[in-house]
Amino acid sequence: MSDYCTSLCGFESCSWNPDSLHHLPVHPLWQSPLTIPGGTRQSPINIQWRDSVYDPFLKPLKISYDPATCLHIWNNGYSFLVEFDDSTDRSIIDGGPLENQYRLKQFHFHWGAINDWGSEHTVDCKFYPAELHLVHWNAVVYPTFEEAVMEGDGLAVIGVFLKLGARHEGLQTLVDALPAVKHKDTVIEFDVFDPSCLMPSCPDYWTYAGSLTTPPLTESVTWIIKKQPIEVDEDQLEAFRMLLFTSDGEEEKRMVDNFRPLQPLMNRTVRSSFQSRHLLNAEEQPKDHAEQMRP
Repeated sequence: MSDYCTSLCGFESCSWNPDSLHHLPVHPLWQSPLTIPGGTRQSPINIQWRDSVYDPFLKPLKISYDPATCLHIWNNGYSFLVEFDDSTDRSIIDGGPLENQYRLKQFHFHWGAINDWGSEHTVDCKFYPAELHLVHWNAVVYPTFEEAVMEGDGLAVIGVFLKLGARHEGLQTLVDALPAVKHKDTVIEFDVFDPSCLMPSCPDYWTYAGSLTTPPLTESVTWIIKKQPIEVDEDQLEAFRMLLFTSDGEEEKRMVDNFRPLQPLMNRTVRSSFQSRHLLNAEEQPKDHAEQMRP
C-alpha cells in the first residue's frame, strides 16, 4: 500500500482525514475550498470494503454501446473527453442500481503525475494510477443533459480503475489519437469506438449516491464503481501525461493530477453487488481483493 494512502487514512480504521490530504498534489481548481451549501453526498469517496453492504436486489449492469455514436475527442483543459451522440437511445446502460435506462454522454479519465496516485475514488485507501468515468444521463425523465445534471437521479457514472500491467489493446486506439489534442481546446473527430472494450470482465460493482467531481459538483450522480481494475501499461499512462492543461502558445503545463480530493462519506451507505468476507489480513482475503491490496 502506498505511503500516501497510509498517511491519508490509517489501515486499521481507514477514517477520512482531510488534514492529511496535503501529502498529495492538489490541482489549482481545488486549492481554495469549493463546497455545495448543505451538501451531503459529495464525491469522490474512499470505499471501505468491509463496510460496504451486500444488496441481493442489485441487478447486473447491462451495457449497450453503439460504436457509431462516438463523435470526437476534446481537450477541455482539465482532462480529455470522448463525446458521443446522445440524441437517441443508441448507447445506453440499464439495470444495476438504476430504475431507468441512461444515455452515454461522454467518457474521460483522471490520472496522476506518477503511478502512486491518480484515481479519484480509493478502495481501502488504495489509489490507482488512473480512473475512467463514463457519464450517462437519465433521458427517460429529463429532456436534456443540462437538466439531468441538476437532479438527484439525473446522472449515472461508471467508474473503472486502471492499474499498471499489460498493454490494453482497446485503449491503444484512443492513445494513438491523443497527440492531436495535446493542447487545451483542441478537438478532433474520433468515430467508431466502442467504450465497452474498457470494461473489466468481472461484473461486480459498488454503488452509492454522489456528485460530479468537477464543477458544478451537483449531487446528481448514481456512482457505479467496478470492483475489478483494467490493466494498462506504462507507455499508455505516459501518453495521458503528455497532454497539456494549456493552450498552444502558452507556457506548457502538463496535464497531471487532475483529480478531486476525497470527500467525507457522511451518512451514506456503499452497497455492493457481490458477497465477500473482508479480512484485515491481506493474505487471507479472497484472491481478487488480495491482489488489489498489494503495493
